[in-house]
Amino acid sequence: MKNHTHLIISALSIATIALLAPTSFAQKGGAMSKAQAIAQQLNLTPQQKEKILPILAAEAPKVNAIKNDNSLSKVQKIQQIRAIHQQTDPQMKAILSPEQYQKLKTIRQQTIRDATQGRY
Repeated sequence: MKNHTHLIISALSIATIALLAPTSFAQKGGAMSKAQAIAQQLNLTPQQKEKILPILAAEAPKVNAIKNDNSLSKVQKIQQIRAIHQQTDPQMKAILSPEQYQKLKTIRQQTIRDATQGRY
């Protein structure tokens, strides 16, 4: 009986989170998969992943919104994406090794190029 109670509580919790989540699970999943991909490219330690993944996952939907905003010029997209990156840069620099940080900067530059060339 106890196991059934735990399952019911878990199911209700997941359903509640799904209803209250500001973004869809698909968006969150996409953001998290992009964050995971970057984490893998950076070869993060488990401790670094724990700190970095939430930052990257929070950035991804903002960057995607800018990429998909056809009302923005290329220059505006670059400026807005750079602004997002600048907000989290101090945190990232504090967590990453100098080599990982340089690699992150390269990844972010590619993200900006993709946003201005229409590739996602």
